[in-house]
Amino acid sequence: MSLIYFLDLVGTFVFAISGSLAASEKKFDIFGALFVASVTAVGGGTVRDAILGSTPVFWTMDTNYLLVITGAVAFTVLFKKIVTRLRTTLFLFDTMGLGVFTFIGVEKASLMGISPAICVIMGTFTAVLGGVIRDTLCNEVPLIFREEIYATACIVGGIIFVLLSYLGLADNITTWASVFSVISIRILAIKYHITLPKMK
Repeated sequence: MSLIYFLDLVGTFVFAISGSLAASEKKFDIFGALFVASVTAVGGGTVRDAILGSTPVFWTMDTNYLLVITGAVAFTVLFKKIVTRLRTTLFLFDTMGLGVFTFIGVEKASLMGISPAICVIMGTFTAVLGGVIRDTLCNEVPLIFREEIYATACIVGGIIFVLLSYLGLADNITTWASVFSVISIRILAIKYHITLPKMK
């Protein structure tokens, strides 16, 4: 198992937990929790694959994603109090997932010969659209439309991947520079309360 694949599953697990918590706050039943957790975890990648015409969609070819999502829902149901206390830890894993999902989306589009700008968009879609669908289903304003630096970090990470690939740097350098740029921007933005300006 490659490190990227492992982190992808970790990100899927944490994203699914965030979907489960959102469903719990809205008093959804267990099916509702599973559905919201699923779209949170794999919704972005599903939309990406549909746009790119990459079928079958990635998670239909690897049941580990479904097992991880189901496990995340069960973990949230059984240990909700612990999950609630671990919000800082979950934030860190969520942020790592954000970086990995961004890289995976950009790389997949790049390998298909898509233009660099669209590659960045596909990376961003992969990372954030699951959360948009989650918040929409739960009747909340999606996080990326609020002040937090979220999608912006993904865009920067995607641009870094495209630029370093164009310069011909080694794949490992390109990969981790992209992932860590997303993680760093997200953490620094939260720590120092950096936000985007509001529309007036």
